[in-house]
Amino acid sequence: MKLRIACANGLALVGLSVAGAAAQQAPPLMEVGRLQLAIVSVPAKGSEKLVVTSPAFSMLGDIPLQNTSWGANVFPGLKWTTGPAGTKSYVVIMQDGDALSKGAPILHWTMVNIPASVTHLDAGMTAPPEGAEYGPNIRGRAHAYMGPRTPPGPKHRYHMQVFALNTTIPGGSQNGYTDLIAAMKRHVLASGELIGLGQAPPADSAK
Repeated sequence: MKLRIACANGLALVGLSVAGAAAQQAPPLMEVGRLQLAIVSVPAKGSEKLVVTSPAFSMLGDIPLQNTSWGANVFPGLKWTTGPAGTKSYVVIMQDGDALSKGAPILHWTMVNIPASVTHLDAGMTAPPEGAEYGPNIRGRAHAYMGPRTPPGPKHRYHMQVFALNTTIPGGSQNGYTDLIAAMKRHVLASGELIGLGQAPPADSAK
């Protein structure tokens, strides 16, 4: 629609896409799935934290369209600080904290058994590093990165959570999220997260 805005020199026409405006709304104050996130469900044994970063966006920054399922679904890249002594593997879990499915935050992507020597995943990654495996997501087991597909309206918070474990994850524990979390319990030495904001693109650019 078009809005007419009065100004000193007369009337100025400003084009405004309703979908585009909706896509810019801030996330809701209350994050409906916060208490069900993995980082809350499986707390670390100690106080050490992992610092998680991405070359694509900063903490609470907007996730670029190309890194979403609205765009090219390109993995944004992820890096974290080294885990404490005793770390044998890392697990990465990506969840949408502003949307629930079956009572839990929507599970977008997981990777398990990342070797202790690996502390970054390259942008554009198309396969796990040697030794690591894709874990389950909302579609089933062993799925590659599934970026946000935020519906029109307020932005959603996407939690890229990294866990340093003193063990590796058995194969049977990768069948679903519940099994994965059960296998992680009492084995998390440290954890950290990067939160990115996803939004629906303007209607004329959405797939």
